[in-house]
Amino acid sequence: MKKNELMQYSCPLGKAMAALGSKWKPIIVLVIKDRKLRFGELAVRINVISRKVLTDQLREMETDGLVIREEFKELPPRVEYSLTEKGLALLPILYLLEEWEAKYQVKGQHEDKDCAFLNEDVKNNKAVNV
Repeated sequence: MKKNELMQYSCPLGKAMAALGSKWKPIIVLVIKDRKLRFGELAVRINVISRKVLTDQLREMETDGLVIREEFKELPPRVEYSLTEKGLALLPILYLLEEWEAKYQVKGQHEDKDCAFLNEDVKNNKAVNV
């Protein structure tokens, strides 16, 4: 079912899933957290997402009221992204999803991938692998 089809329903869960329906949007929310990040910083922190996909996801998230895009009229151009109140309200929910997955994770499955970066600040501009 496409996002536009989900938005036609008045079901709150359908609307929520339409806003967060991609695998990247929750990750973007967890990486931005309560700070402002430039586009380039986001691209480095989530190095497995293409810049085009990141741009598209951020535009959709802005339309859905999850992020604020702040453009500065300077050279070189600078754009910063931060979460809206609605976006910030997702953080506890996403943390609970992480706990749920950790609790019920099948042994030996994806143990080599560590997502601790989502709960901590990424230091030294270290790239994030999800």
